[in-house]
This record gives sequence, structure tokens and C-alpha cells, in this order.
Amino acid sequence: MSDRTSARTRRTVRTRKTAGERRTAPEVPTAEEPPAAVPGAGPRRFLRAALARIPLPLRGLRPRLLMSFVLVAMASSLGTGALAFREARTGVLQQSQDSVINQFRTSVDAVAPHIPIAPNQADLQSAVDQVLDTNRSSGWRIMATYGDHRAYAPSAGFVELSPEMLRSVRDRRVAVFQRMNVDGRPRLVVGMPVTYTWGEGLETRLSGLVMYLEVPQTTEEGYVEAMVHGIERATLVALCLAVVLALLVASGVLRPVRALRRATRRMAAGHLDVRLDVTGSDELADLSQSFNETAAELERTVRELRRLEAQGRRFVADVSHELRTPLAAMSAVTDVLDLEGEGETGEALRLISEGTNRLSGLVNDLMEISRFDAGAAELNLDEIDLAESVRRTVAFRWRQEQVETRLPGPGELRARVDPRRLDVVTANLIGNALRHGEPPVRLTMGVRVDGAGMAWAVIEVTDNGPGIAEEAMPHIFERFYKASTSRARSESSGLGLAITAENVRLHGGRIRAANLPRGGAAFTVELPLHRDDTDNEADGGTR
Repeated sequence: MSDRTSARTRRTVRTRKTAGERRTAPEVPTAEEPPAAVPGAGPRRFLRAALARIPLPLRGLRPRLLMSFVLVAMASSLGTGALAFREARTGVLQQSQDSVINQFRTSVDAVAPHIPIAPNQADLQSAVDQVLDTNRSSGWRIMATYGDHRAYAPSAGFVELSPEMLRSVRDRRVAVFQRMNVDGRPRLVVGMPVTYTWGEGLETRLSGLVMYLEVPQTTEEGYVEAMVHGIERATLVALCLAVVLALLVASGVLRPVRALRRATRRMAAGHLDVRLDVTGSDELADLSQSFNETAAELERTVRELRRLEAQGRRFVADVSHELRTPLAAMSAVTDVLDLEGEGETGEALRLISEGTNRLSGLVNDLMEISRFDAGAAELNLDEIDLAESVRRTVAFRWRQEQVETRLPGPGELRARVDPRRLDVVTANLIGNALRHGEPPVRLTMGVRVDGAGMAWAVIEVTDNGPGIAEEAMPHIFERFYKASTSRARSESSGLGLAITAENVRLHGGRIRAANLPRGGAAFTVELPLHRDDTDNEADGGTR
């Protein structure tokens, strides 16, 4: 009878599914699914929608740098950890598997020569007991099969074998292993067919006897869990380092950006001499250098413009001053000639007189504007009855039917203002309404208290004309601006509303223009009142 030997095999690594795993079929799109969208359109829309939901403080450069570093660190840590985990897990399980298989093969080789070619139940039980005796401390469970016979050690019962494993040990002459989860615990199952040979160098054949081993892999699973915990701790450390590094980098990047922001705000406030310190040779240094060059050029340009503007103002003031004396003499002469002229000579003298008066008024307006530009305009404040002052202005210049007034009673609205400048404001607004609007021109005065408790004297002048064109509204208080080009040679000099606005601002007040819904223009002046300026604000006239 020939000697029985265990199979000498070439070990091959096969990938097998565990008992708990299942294959799932790929999803097949149905006819009800919508057609495919343009590639990349969905992610872009999703990204825009996600960015729109981010609060504004989190869209700054620091949060973005911090998030970028954290994402990169997380991706690197998880990627490196996953690769290290896979390699280490494979190494641990491979080493454990090889050790168990080699030890099991050695034990079977020692027992196989003593097993008959056609063993019975007792032979199988003896064989599994001998194998278990040599490896009792390893927690092994042994099963031997031959035909319908089954033998177990240390007790009856064995893990259910998969059909793939049963087929492999029946048809192959090598050891077969499979990892399983039994009640949530990992186990390694090894199937080793016993072979025999007839003579020297003859073909090895299967004997029909198969030895099975079931061994727990709790220790190996503990090693794997320890690796997972180690990777988690390393990832947390990497994230903390990434956050620190991101804060340092963000601080270095944002420092020149903050300096640029402060310099820009100072420049916007009028400090054109602001400059940045240029350090380094990176893009931020180039940006700082470009800012300095821009600021220097802007400062030079503004200085030149201010010089030219000052020269223009000085020229206008000098010319106006020089014209004032001869115009006064010319006005006196034309006044005398107006009384003596008759016929065609008198008509010519009247035209000269009108032109001289217009030129004299223009010179006076230019002188007034020059005083505002030079900062020489002063208020001669006096406590007066506003309604009475406005009433005298209207009565001195226009007939009663030309201007409708609605003013408070005598003594009801008093304030400290410059009477001459208030007269100019009232006269210019009413004169502008009579020249460019249609009667009736209405003037109202009252008191308004704003939300902060500040009292304002409100003067409003309205007319029934066509109103102000929308494109002219932003320029209505500019100097020499005329809303209609057809009035380029009108009696108006284009300085009346500009002087009015300057006088109102000199009092700390406000002026605005608007169109009425029913037609016509409305000019509203608001002059600040103090609590002691009026004793009866609530009883003042209405607007």
C-alpha cells in the first residue's frame, strides 16, 4: 500500500466574496427619466446655488483659504490613510492566513500517513482529534469529511460552507480559504484536500478526504481597528496643522490686502498722499507698487486740476470786480438817459439800459459765487419772523395776483437766519417759477419734525408749468445749467438756483426739486430750527 501524503501546492491568492456580501445589478434608466443635460451645467448651477446660500462673512479670502487648506489636508490624509490601511490590512490578514494555512498543513501532513485509504467514522474522528491536540490553544475547530462521514473537533458543529468552496476542494488539489462573518465576527475557513501517490514520480490523485479548519480572526480584527483609530488620530492632527498653516498663510496674504483696503478708503476720503510699503517681489508687491504709482499720478492730476480751478475762480472774481465799477457808472448814466430819451433814440437807450442791468446782475452773481468758492461767505444771523420776511420779499417784487402765499400768522414761526440770504432764496425760487413755469405760483411755509425730533422750517414754491425734464433733474442746481437749450439767451444767467442752493447749505439746510403728479415743478427748502426758535411749531402753516 502506498504512503499517503498531503498535497504540496502552489499557493495562489484568490478573491472571494464573504457570506455577507451580495452583488447588485446596475441600475438601468427607464423611459420616464428626463433626457441628459448639458455636461457640466448641473454642477455649475449647483455650485452657484451653494455659493449664494453662503453668508457674506464666509465668502471672504480668509475663510476660503482656510477651507481650501482643510479640504486639501483632509483629502491627503484620507487618501494616504486609505492606501496605508489597505496595504496594512492586506499584510496583516495575509500574514495571519499564511501562518494558519502552513500550520494546518503541517498538522495534516503529520496525521495523513496514519489514515486508511477508505477511512470510517472512527478514523476521521481520530484524525481531527490529533490535529486539534497539536493546536488546542489556537481556538481551532476541525472538520473532516469522506463521502457521507463527518467528524468534528472539539465538538459537533461547523460553519456552513459555501458552494464555491465545496466545489473547489472537490476538484482541486490545493488548499482553499475563505473569510466569513459569523454572527458579526470574522473567521477564516480553510479547506485542504488530502492526496495520495502510487509509486515514485507518479501523478498525485485526490483521496476524497478533506480536512476543514475554522479559526477566529479576532486578533487580526483588533489590529485592523487599531490601524483605523490611528489613521483617524493622524487625520485630526493633519487637519489641526492645516488650520494653523492656513491661518498663517491667510494672515500673510491678507496683511497687504488689508493695507490696500485702508489706503483705498483713505484715498476715497481725500487723502491722496497715502502710499503703501512695498516689500517682497510677489504679485501683492506688484499690486502695492501699482497702487502707489496710481496714487501719485492721481495726486498730481488733482493738484493740477485744483490749481487750474483756483486760477479760473480768481480770474472770474478779478474780472467781476473790475467790471463792477464801470458797470455802476454805466447804470447811473443809462438811468439818466432813460428819462431824457425819446423816439428811436429812447428805444436804443432802453435796450442799452436793459443790457447793462443784466450784465450788472451777472457780475453780482459771479461775485457771490466767488465768495462761496473762496469760503468767504458769512452769515449775519438775526432772529426774525420767517413768514413776515417772506411776505415782504413777495410784496416788494411782484403783484399780489402773481404769487399765492400760504404762510403762518405773525410771530408764529421765528428763527435765526440771515435775512438778506433768505430774501435771495425766496426771490430766486419765485422768479424761477414765474419765468419757466405757468401761473399760479404758490408759496407755502410750515414746520416739519423728523424722526430724530429735529424741527425744520419748510418753504415750498410750486407752479403749474410743464415741470422739469427727468434728464435735467440731477443738474438743476448746477452753475450755468439751463434745462432747455431754447432758453440759452433768456433773462436767466443760470446762476440763480446755484446761489440759492449755496445759501441754503450755508444755513445747514436742504433743498430739493421734484415734479408734481398733477403737473408743474416744486422746489422745497428746509432750514433747521432750534427748540427756542419758535414757541409754537405745531401751529405753524401747512405746506
